[in-house]
Amino acid sequence: MEDLSIYKQNNLLYSQEKLSKYQPGGYHPVSLGDTFKDGRYEIHHKLGWGGFSTVWLANDRENNQWVSLKIMRADTSQGSRELYHLNLLADRSQGKPSAKYIVSVLDSFTHEGPNGTHLCIVFELLGPSVDKVVDDYYSFGDDLETDIILRMSEQLLEAVSLIHEAGMGHGDISGGNIAFSCDNLSHATKDELFAVLGSPEVEELARLDGKPLDDSLPKQLVKPAEWEAWVDEDEEDIRILDFGEAFIQGNEPKVLAQPGQLRVPELIFTNCFDYRVDLWRAGCMIHAFIFGTYPFQYLGEDEVLILQMIGFVGKLPEDWQPIWERMKSSFKRDLDLLEDVEVSELDRRLSRREPDPVLTLLALVIRKLMRFVPSSRIEASEALDMLRSNKDAE
Repeated sequence: MEDLSIYKQNNLLYSQEKLSKYQPGGYHPVSLGDTFKDGRYEIHHKLGWGGFSTVWLANDRENNQWVSLKIMRADTSQGSRELYHLNLLADRSQGKPSAKYIVSVLDSFTHEGPNGTHLCIVFELLGPSVDKVVDDYYSFGDDLETDIILRMSEQLLEAVSLIHEAGMGHGDISGGNIAFSCDNLSHATKDELFAVLGSPEVEELARLDGKPLDDSLPKQLVKPAEWEAWVDEDEEDIRILDFGEAFIQGNEPKVLAQPGQLRVPELIFTNCFDYRVDLWRAGCMIHAFIFGTYPFQYLGEDEVLILQMIGFVGKLPEDWQPIWERMKSSFKRDLDLLEDVEVSELDRRLSRREPDPVLTLLALVIRKLMRFVPSSRIEASEALDMLRSNKDAE
């Protein structure tokens, strides 16, 4: 583990991507003002980071527009399937209106740096993640307006349907992998854009002993944009992004990375999954749009997660019951007393909201998407038809 005590101390040293990942094969060190592809893309802010990449706000000098520049770690650049899957999806969905709900790839290239060769993918400028916007609303005690919830849900289902019709699965639908488009600001002035993003918070990285930094390390630590003045969620569309876990139907990977609270039940009880993991996760997302949280909390115990699922979805399939009984028998707490649920947790949560026929319909869609057996889940296109037929009947 990196010894951070040798550096000049500041908050960003501990809150950003790990410095230990800046080594041969790791992240590419980036400073504000750096340029890529022979000066075409100039870095102005940081947008985020993950386990396999950092993402930066760049100005495309050739087209005079703001873009998102994703720089992959060197050790995952060559084997990355994300660009392949995005290009394949774009090819298979040409001319379909719902393709606009998938993030647009504008350019791609490789960049040689001190830590290796990095795949760089240029995307359209994206706004804040859905997770952030939803969290901001509900942390202040507000709810998203029903028409925004419905529009986001329809766009999500359109995108998932498009992915599935193209013979693919996304594999990682989550609020962090859905962002708002940013058409209103893609050609704004820098001052106009920073008025919404917030100005970059930067700390110089320096050793306390005065020795020079290793070339593999960044010279600056940059805090990601917080979108502190974002107000365009009622005007902008959503975009599905991050296809790092995507797969071709019939050629599913052996392992699927999943956040605990978004785990799909079939991967707890079986070793099999397919594109219908996206349907369960879409249901989780619509729940988050309505209530501000995912349906389940995960604290490291599968048994407690399953119990929450039973309270939300209903009884487990008979084929899974023997596995569940074995799990309960080895668990340190008595789960039987908690398992008999008369009212579904979804109904209970909905009862706390003002009666609204749209939310009632969305709750029905959630129930039909979040069924234990994948083959019993409705397809995204069917869920979309349910929502639209109701609108047509009004």
